[in-house]
Amino acid sequence: MAGYETILLDIADDIAIITLNRPERLNAAPIEMADEIVTALDEALDAGARAVLMTGAGRAFCSGADLAGGRDRTSGVGGGGDRAKASLENHYNPMMKKLAELPVPLVTAVNGPAAGIGCSMALAGDFVLVGESGYFLQAFVNIGLVPDGGASWTLPRLIGKARAFEMMMLGEKIPAAKAADWGMVYKVVEDGALMDEARALAAKLAKGPTLALGLMRRTAAENLDRDFGAALDAEANAQREAGNSQDAVIGAVAFLKKEKAVFTGK
Repeated sequence: MAGYETILLDIADDIAIITLNRPERLNAAPIEMADEIVTALDEALDAGARAVLMTGAGRAFCSGADLAGGRDRTSGVGGGGDRAKASLENHYNPMMKKLAELPVPLVTAVNGPAAGIGCSMALAGDFVLVGESGYFLQAFVNIGLVPDGGASWTLPRLIGKARAFEMMMLGEKIPAAKAADWGMVYKVVEDGALMDEARALAAKLAKGPTLALGLMRRTAAENLDRDFGAALDAEANAQREAGNSQDAVIGAVAFLKKEKAVFTGK
């Protein structure tokens, strides 16, 4: 297993748990954290993980990009427009693309603030669980910057233009209850129960037909930008791939025998 400085990676029972691990800075994300998350996801998939759970150590999920930088203190977002662009293109954007393109389900457990890039990371989850004290924040306007991490793409599609602009242009906290009311998250749970519920959900997903689940997340994301006919074609192609899988055979046999299917993810 690779050595990590800004995150923790634990792989067990087909679940990879990635913990953002800079609690003294509310898990603010320097560029090396973005790079390490990409490496950890590759390692998790190589190890056969069938679901990924991401959370933060201490009292925060992620307070945003580390404006102080990391390896190169001039390269963090906030170090000048050209350097900010390079940091996004070379580090944060590849991380967000990696999360979006995962072939297995992703659960995020939001403990405390999820701000800036941390908000985008949290909302990358197929299932976003948030503790009662958690909140989401697009704080860029407060420091004269614009949303990144895909937020300007994700938020209007997730909660609509009016609410997305409220988040992006007013820069105010969206507490857990409001996020749930907006349909931005899967579930709000008591702070003390957050990780237990998130692990249980990740375990349930990991036992499912994860090849089909991966096809679901890919097809749904890509179909956001397709017309209806193209979406139908994409579903047919995904159905062919899923239908040729071992899990489809396992599921069909279990259905005929009236037994519970034990899927392999293949």
